[in-house]
Amino acid sequence: MTSEPALAGRKEWLALAVLALPLLLVSMDISILFFAVPAISADLSPTGTQLLWVFDIYAFVLAGLLITMGSIGDRMGRRKLLMTGTVFFGGASLMAAYASSAGMLIGARALLGIGGACLLPSTLSLIRSIFTDSAQRAKALGVWSAVLISGVSLGPVLSGVMLEFFWWGSVFLINAPVMVLLLLLAPRLLPEFKDPNPGPFDILSSLLSLGAILPVIYGIKELGTDGFETVPVIAIVGGLVVGFLFVLRQRTAAAPLLDLSLLSTRAFRGGVGFAMVASWVMIGFAIFTTQYLQSVQDMSALEAALWSLTPSVGIFLATGVSTGLAQRVDHAYIVGGAFVLTAGGLLFLTQVRADSPLWMVLVGAGGLSAGVAATMPLLTGMVVGSAPPEKAGIASATLQTGQELGGAVGLATLGTLGSAVYRDSLDGSIPAGLPEAAQDAARETLASAVLVAGDLPGDVKGALLTAARESFTDGLNTAALAAAGVLLVAALLVVLLMRGAAGPATAAAAGSAEAGDGPADGPEAVNGLAASEDPAGRPAASVAAETPSAGPGTGRR
Repeated sequence: MTSEPALAGRKEWLALAVLALPLLLVSMDISILFFAVPAISADLSPTGTQLLWVFDIYAFVLAGLLITMGSIGDRMGRRKLLMTGTVFFGGASLMAAYASSAGMLIGARALLGIGGACLLPSTLSLIRSIFTDSAQRAKALGVWSAVLISGVSLGPVLSGVMLEFFWWGSVFLINAPVMVLLLLLAPRLLPEFKDPNPGPFDILSSLLSLGAILPVIYGIKELGTDGFETVPVIAIVGGLVVGFLFVLRQRTAAAPLLDLSLLSTRAFRGGVGFAMVASWVMIGFAIFTTQYLQSVQDMSALEAALWSLTPSVGIFLATGVSTGLAQRVDHAYIVGGAFVLTAGGLLFLTQVRADSPLWMVLVGAGGLSAGVAATMPLLTGMVVGSAPPEKAGIASATLQTGQELGGAVGLATLGTLGSAVYRDSLDGSIPAGLPEAAQDAARETLASAVLVAGDLPGDVKGALLTAARESFTDGLNTAALAAAGVLLVAALLVVLLMRGAAGPATAAAAGSAEAGDGPADGPEAVNGLAASEDPAGRPAASVAAETPSAGPGTGRR
């Protein structure tokens, strides 16, 4: 007989608000430099390569260390890792704000990545441990997903506003007071959870995970930016080889960094896989909508950023609807329906033209964002709910690493497809008499074509802008059609492969299995929907008792 999961009270919901603070800042820092490039270039005079590393080093370090930090959190305590990451993130923010050279700014961004890698899996794994009731956990994961997605959208807006009034370093300085607030509130509101028997930390596995993830993400990103080249291909192949060694190490290590038995659960591997698909389309297509607003609709950076927030309204609505349905409907059907909604938004974007009204791209982007947002809390719940409570940190980190990889692949594949169509279309419509150097520059990107057009006489300028904008929308339409096709296939696959793995149908299947009707994935595959037991059969209350909180008054109300 198992105990019922305890209901979260006011303190637990306040804890969720506290966890939203670092989550918002970490996601914002992915995009917060988008509008700060001119100011940084004028102040620090970075080379082109240095400027790329200012952007890229944060995401590279973050993705490369997620699995390591998730495992460390399971060992040292997730609240303790969260507070460690807070110190790193706050200190690195100050260093970045007052950087006096490009090298110093790159180093600060790397430290921000370390801090972010501590914070991200900690927030998600703490939610897994704090909210043991299935319905409450689903709502909490909905909030977590909405904050994560909205933070990326909010970053450029906040950056634009700050740069209107302050110097470029202010975009980092706003992190510091929030980190101080987190250090004050975390010990009082966040309980501590960790694996009571974690085994020794495997340093070799940590190095292998870093050596596998970093080259793959770097190579994919470079292929998407510069096209097919030898170095990024070698990087990807090398990363895959190291990844194979990592898997071998996990099979033989006494205390593996990643417990491969997690992959035996349908909810875990399906949740990670389909979350990668969601990140693939969300991040991969974001570049099209932002460029459309700036270079086709001819908006200022701040105006474009403000309009880009419009689809965010659908994010909170979609997460609320999906988490509400999750208590009554098999999650596979909800995720499949959300993928169809995403595909619908993409198909609507295939009708956008250079002279289309603004509302068309906003409606299409809104459908895309709402569809992806509806999947995130359910897929996240599948992953963290299918792992034992003591493994929640590494489960969270695995999910987030998959999302980083999915986003990198999305930028490479959809960006490359759109660029190829843009160049091919522009070659057939470029104005006669345009200097060869100007033609080559215009073929690179729409933004380059706009810059080139600024130095041309009136008639040629207008002709080039029209041709470039129409060519860009051709690329947008093609990428949207291809992405819609992938999402429709994913919608079918998620129903065929994941039906019964999460949601009320699983609870029925589990009961049937107990009656001798056959095996089921088990209660923990249900987004925690039958979370009164962990996969080892222990009551959740027993697991919580093994790792009591060091904070005052942590009992449920």
